[in-house]
Amino acid sequence: MKIKGFDKLQKQLEDAQRALSELDGELGVVKFNPYDPSSIESAINQISQTIDLRVTEYASNSIVGPLVIQMKEKYREQILQKAAEARLQSEGGQ
Repeated sequence: MKIKGFDKLQKQLEDAQRALSELDGELGVVKFNPYDPSSIESAINQISQTIDLRVTEYASNSIVGPLVIQMKEKYREQILQKAAEARLQSEGGQ
């Protein structure tokens, strides 16, 4: 008995594993001015492009796609949080 779709699922899982290994570790360093919204947005776009470049060949994978979206959102939130923290620290030090 052969289960249809298993080969496709297995390939998707293997590709997802390869894509995740591409994203493992440091993605890069982004610098931004916490007082400049365009600088913050530029940093968010830079990390998003870095993620896209690392997983380009797996973009159509139905497992990888949602993970990439979640990862981008996580980094976006982290950058926004770091910017807010930097502004608060600066205000507290004045």
